[in-house]
Parts: sequence; structure tokens; C-alpha cells
Amino acid sequence: MRYYVLDRGDQLSVDLSEQFHKMAAKHGFRLDAESPEIVVSIGGDGTMLHAFHTFIDHIPDIAFVGVHTGHLGFYADWQADELPQLVELMSSASNSGSVRPRIVKYPLLELEIHRKSGNTSYIALNEFTLKGMDGTVVAQVDINDQTFEMFRGDGICISTPTGSTAYNKSLGGAMVHPTIEALQIAEIASINNRVFRTMGSPLLLPKHHHTDIFSRKEQRLLLTIDHINIQVDDLISVRCQVAKEKVSFARYRPFPFWNRVREAFLG
Repeated sequence: MRYYVLDRGDQLSVDLSEQFHKMAAKHGFRLDAESPEIVVSIGGDGTMLHAFHTFIDHIPDIAFVGVHTGHLGFYADWQADELPQLVELMSSASNSGSVRPRIVKYPLLELEIHRKSGNTSYIALNEFTLKGMDGTVVAQVDINDQTFEMFRGDGICISTPTGSTAYNKSLGGAMVHPTIEALQIAEIASINNRVFRTMGSPLLLPKHHHTDIFSRKEQRLLLTIDHINIQVDDLISVRCQVAKEKVSFARYRPFPFWNRVREAFLG
């Protein structure tokens, strides 16, 4: 089995990473930083986002596994003291044993960012946010090439189903099961009065729909794709839709989504 480990950098995560390498060597795993089959993230959800974007060009060929060492590890199936058990199960699966991982695939968000200086494309695992750097954002929101609303407020968040449990949740958005291929639009502190009106409620769009956000004044904006921040002052528009690609996670034991939600938020 070809593998790679990415850790958060704190002492516990570094120690676990070294332990994993030693156990992996005993089981005949091969460290491969270029084209691994399995990428093990040791840390928190931020570490998983970093791992995802590190291997963004190889997403169809990689499955991720999360080991939790932080305060909240929504993407992590394993605790620090369970590392030997994980390695044993990975070894059994690699050697065509009785234990085979279940590969689950979750939807991603595709972004096309159009600026006066050029166009770029991104893929997000959790969410995309657009915020003003100097004041109120003014943006036109289209759905399927039809004007839907003129937004005024702090910003807009577009999330994937897995990202629906992250920033989207704090904005009052719904938590969406990741088998539902959709994107969610949530407003960030929208202005609603007798002059300015927005929907004021999160919206779910299915995978065959898209939304475009047009900048409607000269404004400095902060675009965030997961943990990646981009400052722009020449934005024309951003198109958001469910990506054709999906991210894969290797489940070496059952961990249903709603159990994951309960563990993360209710304890």
C-alpha cells in the first residue's frame, strides 16, 4: 500500500505521525508523497482540509483517513490511542484480508472566479465565502442565469453537504447528509428593511443547478476557499456548482454521518 501522512505540527500529532511510519514499515507499507493510495490526516479538521488541497490534483485516485488529536475532528474516524488498530486494519485490507474499507464519496464545490485580471478555478471541500474588507458587500445573486436577489450585508457562504456542519451551521444553515448532492447558500448578516430585501433564509440547490455572485460596486473582497484566503479588488463574478469530482474517505469501521454529528456537537 502506498501512503502519505500529513500532521498538524503539534507535538502529539508529530509523535503519532512517527509512530504511524514505524508501524507502516513493519507491515510493508510504502511511503509515497507523489501518488499515495491512502492519505492519513493526523490533527483536526483543518489538517484534513490541508491534506485535501495538498493532493487536489489526485483526488480521484486517493482516499483519506482522519486521526483526531484536536478539540473537534468531524472528519476523523480514529482517536490517538487507536492508531495501532487502524494500521492493523489497513494492513489486512492491503493484503486482501477479510476486512476491506468502505469507500464513501462526498460531493465537492466547484468555483469559477472571474476577475478583470483573469479567471481561475477552485475546488472546495467545506465552503466558499465572500466577505467585504471595508464595509457592506453589494452583490447580485443569480440562480440558473436568472436574477434572484440583490444582496447587501457582510457576505455570502456557499457550502458542500460536509461543509454544512462547519461555518454554514453557525450561520443558521441546515446540516445536510453528504449523500445529497447539493450546495447551500447562506447569508452572512444580510441587511433587510423596507428599502433592501434579501431572502434571509438558507437555500439548497441540487447538483444540476448553479449560482453566480456578481460584484455590484467597487469593493475590496476577501474570498475564502476552505482555508485559502484571496484578497481581490477586481471581482466580476463567481460561479458555484456541485463539482463533477468527489472526495473519497476510507472507512475501516462503521461511523454513520448522524453519529458523527452527534459526537461532534452533542458529545
